[in-house]
Amino acid sequence: MSVIRPEPLTAEAFAPFGDVLEATGAFRLINAGFCQRHHDRAQLDFGPEGRAGISVFKAIPRALPYEFDLVERHPEGSQAFVPMSADPFLIIVAPDEGGRPGRPRAFLSDGAQGINFHRGTWHGVLTPLQAPGLFAVIDRIGPTPNLEEHRFAAPFTIPSG
Repeated sequence: MSVIRPEPLTAEAFAPFGDVLEATGAFRLINAGFCQRHHDRAQLDFGPEGRAGISVFKAIPRALPYEFDLVERHPEGSQAFVPMSADPFLIIVAPDEGGRPGRPRAFLSDGAQGINFHRGTWHGVLTPLQAPGLFAVIDRIGPTPNLEEHRFAAPFTIPSG
């Protein structure tokens, strides 16, 4: 069994896999100066036959250490996860190596971050670490299949602490 240590979720480290959605960096004031707009934070991509859809996911919280052997990807569109509570969640991703996932990496959100997976990014399942595990999900709605799954021959473990 391989161990993967989680990294803090930063825009730079996560860039090969997608976008980090957070209220940091440049902004402009709107609403008579009462609101900061952190503009255009994700590259949403729904392909030529898709459209944007917003769904609400409610996932059962997991605990660390966490063991997994399954990743998936969406070849037809990006997928954004925006937590509806201020709780950290675990993000597992893997580089594509010739149509198969390479060695996974794990990121830990700080509770005030969302993420957007780029089209075709291998990623783990939704892994909240606390209840309620509630997320707004913006992804592709369309007529063509948009899910590929891969099971690793041996599981990986994300340790606690």
